[in-house]
Amino acid sequence: MNRTLRHALLLAFAVSVSASPALAQKKADKAESATFATVNGKAIPKVRADALIAGQVAQGQADSADLRKAVTEELVRREVLTQESLKKGFDKKPDVQGQMDLARQGVLIGAYLNDYVRTHPVTEDQVKKEYEEIKAKLGSKEYKARHILVEKEDDAKAIIEKLKKGEKIEDLAKDSKDPGSKERGGDLGWANPASFVPPFSAAMTKLEKGKFTETPVKSDFGWHVIQLEDTRELKLPGIEEARGQIGQQLTQRMVQKHIDDLRAKAKVD
Repeated sequence: MNRTLRHALLLAFAVSVSASPALAQKKADKAESATFATVNGKAIPKVRADALIAGQVAQGQADSADLRKAVTEELVRREVLTQESLKKGFDKKPDVQGQMDLARQGVLIGAYLNDYVRTHPVTEDQVKKEYEEIKAKLGSKEYKARHILVEKEDDAKAIIEKLKKGEKIEDLAKDSKDPGSKERGGDLGWANPASFVPPFSAAMTKLEKGKFTETPVKSDFGWHVIQLEDTRELKLPGIEEARGQIGQQLTQRMVQKHIDDLRAKAKVD
């Protein structure tokens, strides 16, 4: 599945109300029967206004008279346009029916995933465990390095020989195949080893400050010549500061696993 589409599905958490099934059904029936406004003799259910207002409030809008006025105007405009569309028979067109089906599915998926997250909250122990694992993975240092990326090993060896003769990596980097760093003399800035592919990280962390790799380093991108400029202590945010982001990541991971599990169990003919 397209990663952007999958991410959109994971974030499609609709606003839900916690209630017993019988009470929820009673409220739904009452809301459905209530009329918010009438346009050309066609009733607009109050439940639509409630949903639109709840969506705006969830995004930070205050539930005010101005908001409700804007919602009223929006619903009237939608109803007018819907009526004109129905007159043209667009609801009978297969492509439009397909889009309406997808929109309906999106609402149902959002409601289901929101309820799943509500009933499977991330625990404090999970957040702490994830925080400690991240700390262990990142280590205690950041590295400031430069590199030159080339396609062939022989080209990397030639660069190393030039460095041994006193040429500057900043000058040689103009021939690098890495567009993100070549214009900065190969400078990669301050970064944690986990930011790089393993072969690069392994070679970089073995270097002493000011030294360069005397043998080319192979990665999936090509051949690297790396020079380490400096190191410093890695300062991580405390768990209190990171809790929200970690909780969100754990929630998304949990939801993704749930989706994958459901998909694996599904019988597809």
